[in-house]
Amino acid sequence: MKKIKCVIWDLDHTIWNGILLEDEEVTLKENIVEVIRTLDERGILQSVASRNDHELAMAQLEEFGLREYFIYPQINWNAKSRSVKTIVESINIGMDTIAFIDDQPFEREEVLFTHPDVLCIDALAYLELTDMDEMNPRFITEDSALRRKMYMNDIARNEKEEEFEGTQDEFLASLGMIFTISEVKEGDLQRAEELTVRTHQLNATGYTYSYEELDQFRYSPRHKLLIAGLEDKYGTYGKIGLALLELNDEVWTLKLLLVSCRVMSRGAGTLLLHHVMRMAKEANVRLQAEFVSTDRNRTMMITYKFAGFCEIEQNGDFYLFESDLSMIQDQPAYVSMEVIA
Repeated sequence: MKKIKCVIWDLDHTIWNGILLEDEEVTLKENIVEVIRTLDERGILQSVASRNDHELAMAQLEEFGLREYFIYPQINWNAKSRSVKTIVESINIGMDTIAFIDDQPFEREEVLFTHPDVLCIDALAYLELTDMDEMNPRFITEDSALRRKMYMNDIARNEKEEEFEGTQDEFLASLGMIFTISEVKEGDLQRAEELTVRTHQLNATGYTYSYEELDQFRYSPRHKLLIAGLEDKYGTYGKIGLALLELNDEVWTLKLLLVSCRVMSRGAGTLLLHHVMRMAKEANVRLQAEFVSTDRNRTMMITYKFAGFCEIEQNGDFYLFESDLSMIQDQPAYVSMEVIA
């Protein structure tokens, strides 16, 4: 079952009782704050798509103490489907991980017609949200609890990047990024499973692994499981990358290479891949990589191609690449790398 990554709320008769532009006073729905906070604690992002006056609505959310919970709010007079699309593109997640909550059947139908993968929910059912399977991740990790804060940090970074006068490398250098790589420890397993389940766009194979399977790889002499983290002057991005290697005497095979879409513009996938390439070269083995093509992960194929990997086998959507390890790039000057034993 797909897990919801972001809940998009309407406002009038959904989060509060009444119509903001018509009623003298609007009041919060009973227990709505508890629902919003619970979803937030589970790492489910939240936003707003409302036909309303932006300044008045944001001021009302501020008065209710809820403004901080909603990222990329779309409060305007556009079609709700357009607002949903803007939010999805801003967060950079799949439309099939979105739930849209509205009291008006017309609005739900309009969103569903334009975005058939969105889960549309009647606002009358808001108290049932926290019991829905789609809203209950298997684990609530440290990254889950910090997810909204990490996205808010991303918004601050993006605003600074738009204002920055200089090259992309100069901007990245100004962030003071630190990229860490370590073997997965027991405390990383929940986040490692979460990464395989949640990451689709920058996932080279789309393989998912359970906590128990990943724990077995940690002890297997024929496998190496690596996890990557990233932080900068604005705060941590959390654990954002995972690589699974199958080790044989003459050839290592990358069974899994993924990074969070939040770090797409930071070159995290290339950093992790080149670290694996250096490891293989030091071990004097050939390096191969599996790739399973989907409608969303073409960026990972490009990552392999730019790193010098060549296709040696194809069967339908399955590709096997190999690198002669002659195109290992130097570590970029704009990032510090720490390999933790």
